[in-house]
Amino acid sequence: MKKLFLFLVTYPSLFFAQYTGTGSVTQGLATTTQNNLFTCSGGRVSNQGSITATDASVWTVPAVVNFSTTTFPFASNLYNECVNAIYANTSVALSNLNSSDIITIDASGEVITAYIFADNYFEMYINGVPVGKDNVPYTQFNSNIIRFRVSRPFSIAMLLVDWEENLGLGSEVNSGYNYFAGDGGMVAIFKDTNGNVIDKTSSDWKAQTFYTAPITNLTCATENGALRLSHTCSTIPTNAGSAYYGLHWSRPINWMEANFDASIFPNASVFTNNTVGVNSKPAYTNFVDVFDDPTNDAQFIWSSNLILDNEIIVHHTVAVANLNDLELIKNSVDLYPNPTKDEFHLSLGGQIKPGDITSVDLYNSFGKRILSINSNFSTISTIGLDSGYYSVIIKIGEQQIIQKLFIY
Repeated sequence: MKKLFLFLVTYPSLFFAQYTGTGSVTQGLATTTQNNLFTCSGGRVSNQGSITATDASVWTVPAVVNFSTTTFPFASNLYNECVNAIYANTSVALSNLNSSDIITIDASGEVITAYIFADNYFEMYINGVPVGKDNVPYTQFNSNIIRFRVSRPFSIAMLLVDWEENLGLGSEVNSGYNYFAGDGGMVAIFKDTNGNVIDKTSSDWKAQTFYTAPITNLTCATENGALRLSHTCSTIPTNAGSAYYGLHWSRPINWMEANFDASIFPNASVFTNNTVGVNSKPAYTNFVDVFDDPTNDAQFIWSSNLILDNEIIVHHTVAVANLNDLELIKNSVDLYPNPTKDEFHLSLGGQIKPGDITSVDLYNSFGKRILSINSNFSTISTIGLDSGYYSVIIKIGEQQIIQKLFIY
């Protein structure tokens, strides 16, 4: 390694000439510019640094973030040892919230709850609005809840950062090595007000890398269209990595906006729990009912290289409801109060809106229609009706559902 370093110092142009990609090339350690954004007992130091590339561009490593920006809200804690938010399950974590954490994007929208585990750091935008950032930039490992009010469809844009101890070299001290390239990974699941899963991380998301390191040999880094590939680059740890390289790309200025065309990004790559290494982390394992729901299992996503790619942007759009999906409609409509005396209301969840309802008809136990509503579905009067069981037929799109109502 010493001979390689001397060769690179003596003949740098010969080696850089072998790199033909679009990234800016840096070599060696960055200069520390920010000492420890956050302190946590037993956690790693989360410094930031600055490094100049061979093309004279200057880069902040591991990334430019909003951790210290007061106008960018922190997420709520799902699990966070740093502040003793050690919740045993999802219900306990939710019970510690109040409505003050909800970020309103659309006043007439529904409240969406997002559960996120990120290794190591994330920032989330909904329709371009900052709704939450990670509480811990590096470690201890934590997980988060973000709640926001929005109408569908809506866009999700996230910055993901795998933090580093060796600034500019994408590595940390680990397993007896001074230059150990750690891995990343992010998983998220989104639920409506009724607890129905409306979206989750998968290969349908888009993901692009903007910082790759450590690169031991610049010839291993290639590009194929929008793909920035480093899968043939070495990830072997070492004690002599100070001459390694980093590759950097500028983020699009409007990457977080709802109108950003994320189709230019590659699809996200998915990874197993074992690959990401979360099976021993209570910030994840305490909440497998959310993250590993057998019927709605969210997947860990990243760019194509989980180990070497350190700054990622991911994008996804949550679509409007499919009004032909009968099961979705059944799970999204409820009557309350039930039993009732003078009136009842329709509770709408999921992606169902009042304008999607065509009609509400009330039938008695003999099958006779005694009430038909074609507008103003929010409050339906039952004054004057006999006590007993009734059938409520609700028409939505091309579908209809039947629910029982008891009037006393």
